[in-house]
Amino acid sequence: MPSMTQPPSPQTVTVLVVDDSKLARAVAVRLLRQLKPDWAVREAANAEEAAAIAAAEPVGVALLDFNMPGKDGLALAAELRAQNPGMPIAVISANIQDEVIARARSVDATFMPKPLTGEALAGFLSGASLRLRRGAP
Repeated sequence: MPSMTQPPSPQTVTVLVVDDSKLARAVAVRLLRQLKPDWAVREAANAEEAAAIAAAEPVGVALLDFNMPGKDGLALAAELRAQNPGMPIAVISANIQDEVIARARSVDATFMPKPLTGEALAGFLSGASLRLRRGAP
């Protein structure tokens, strides 16, 4: 039964921001709201919370911290990729080692260095928007 609240427009995309640092999440959310004010944002402090959100509602884009207690961002990226092969995913880390970047690419995720900048996020979101519009797998 449809609710009486305004249905989300077809352009509404839900972005999942996952980082164990509350400050890092706040920075990412602030940048997201500046760049994509019409997109919905969900936050999670770890992979388990993120998986619960992704299971409960459609998530269109994911921004994942690499270093988190428990499951790291790359393991979470692989799980999200298995559920949604076309989802634009970014792995964000201050650990700018070739191995981490290569592992991000191996799960078809974009690597972005911390601290996250508006310019880097804008570039990722621009590509994500194109991919979502095309409905690319």
